[in-house]
Amino acid sequence: MAIQVVILAAGMGTRLGKPWPKPLTVLSDGRSIMQQQMENVSQVFGDKARVTVVVGFKLEMIIEAHPTASFVYNEVYDQTNTSKSLLKALIASQESGVLWLNGDVVFDAKVLERVASRIKSEKSFVCVNTSATAEEEVKYTVDDKGFIKELSKTVQGALGEAVGINFISSDDKNDFIAQLIACGDQDYFERGLELAIEKNGIQIEPVDISDLFAVEVDFQADLDRANQGLK
Repeated sequence: MAIQVVILAAGMGTRLGKPWPKPLTVLSDGRSIMQQQMENVSQVFGDKARVTVVVGFKLEMIIEAHPTASFVYNEVYDQTNTSKSLLKALIASQESGVLWLNGDVVFDAKVLERVASRIKSEKSFVCVNTSATAEEEVKYTVDDKGFIKELSKTVQGALGEAVGINFISSDDKNDFIAQLIACGDQDYFERGLELAIEKNGIQIEPVDISDLFAVEVDFQADLDRANQGLK
């Protein structure tokens, strides 16, 4: 069975301050962030992976760098956030579940190895780091069954933070799509997950990857940490 993978790469990456799409930022080992992601996907899932990249800002650069991927265009990338980019990719997806990555996450391939069985069994999840709860990051709490309850940057009493690697099952996907449609243009996709949990009762497991390397690159300090982790 094919494994659908979406990389969100439409944004302008203004906080990092580079004149190119953030996923094309070159790491200390000579690879771009997106190349590192693509190689991890290929290493773990092989030829079963079907990668779709959501593009917007300077899309030609990304398409030229990764011509074998499929692409979905968010033509209003400068007016919308990740909820609308992911929505376009999910609407274009096939029937099975979808693994998606923020296009600025540098991570160990072992993260994908850890979640591979959940993807195969179609269980929705969000990868989390329980050792950090930075103010700028998306944080989470759980319900009494251990599933995600709240997921946003404003969560109080957070148990950790999301790292930008997630999966929505085929059973949950239509509900998630409906809630992404309901989201505002500036909402992150996490708001769609919160709404689907609240209104549709979907269950999303937090998968702890705190012991593995994963850094979401928003600022230069994050890029420095990512490069340090690659050594």
